Amino acid sequence: MPTPSMEDHIEQIYLLIEQKGYARVSDIAESLQVHPSSVTKMVQKLDRDGYLNYEKYRGLILTAKGQKIGKRLVYRHELLEQFLGIIGVDKEKIYEDVEGIEHHLSWNAIDRIGDVVQYFEEDPSRLEALKKVQDENENQSNT
Repeated sequence: MPTPSMEDHIEQIYLLIEQKGYARVSDIAESLQVHPSSVTKMVQKLDRDGYLNYEKYRGLILTAKGQKIGKRLVYRHELLEQFLGIIGVDKEKIYEDVEGIEHHLSWNAIDRIGDVVQYFEEDPSRLEALKKVQDENENQSNT
């Protein structure tokens, strides 16, 4: 299993390749706000562990294993953002909160959160009812 740091790198590489068609060490470093030398070391480790193929000065590509995990990591991140939005977390806090929790949840927990998100998406009236309860609770706490 990849470590949280490995997951962050795989996720970012996957996103960059999806957006730009390629991922360079400098782009990864900028996105993750780390030094390029740290990214180079991680990329070499990910290459050794079979998540990507890396050739110095030529670039990198995700292997089938890396693509599969990258796709799942992006799904996890997007799902958690959706979930936090549904339960009323302030929009400006969602990204930071997802970054703080995404590595600490089991895939079973992620799947259950997916069930909850699906439940609310299937019937918009459910989301409206939840928002109404949240508004009522907020009004009570402000009085």
